[in-house]
Amino acid sequence: MWILNSILLGVGLAMDAFSVSIVNGLKEPRMKRSRMCMISSTYGIYQTVMPMIGWVCVNWFVHLFESFQKFIPWIAFILLVFIGSKMIFEAVKGDEEKKETKELSFKDLQLQGIATSIDALSVGFVMASCNLIEAIISVLIIGAVTFIICLFGLKFGKILGDKLEKRATIFGGVILILIGIKIIFFG
Repeated sequence: MWILNSILLGVGLAMDAFSVSIVNGLKEPRMKRSRMCMISSTYGIYQTVMPMIGWVCVNWFVHLFESFQKFIPWIAFILLVFIGSKMIFEAVKGDEEKKETKELSFKDLQLQGIATSIDALSVGFVMASCNLIEAIISVLIIGAVTFIICLFGLKFGKILGDKLEKRATIFGGVILILIGIKIIFFG
């Protein structure tokens, strides 16, 4: 039963990463498969590591994590608004300077990975009753589900990106900001 719960949890946790994957596909419509796998892997790794950190915190230093938990939505919000605003600024500035599509940087990918998976820290509370082996298997399932869902998001975004062209980056930035606002107001 906990395997099915892990799959469902993975689907739920992957939705922010899925949305950001669509944005990345919009921004880079000519992205190669190897790059799509690298981006999806990044989200999958963060979605694997964050719940495990949450599990460790709950099982080893609960009091420290409880004081930090209230800041998790705000950290995700700030990161997503920063990245989204940067995308919009670059798209508008890019219209004036050049029409070339800018590739997602390693730094921005890491920030996206953190921003979309930071809520997964709280999943460690849900998994607190699991033993170490069950927790590891659960987070690996969550990471695999995230990887697969993000590949679909990137593919879908690439298809839309070809159709929307330069407006895709502005649209993507707005989506990231809206995800950040959703995290603050709706969890």
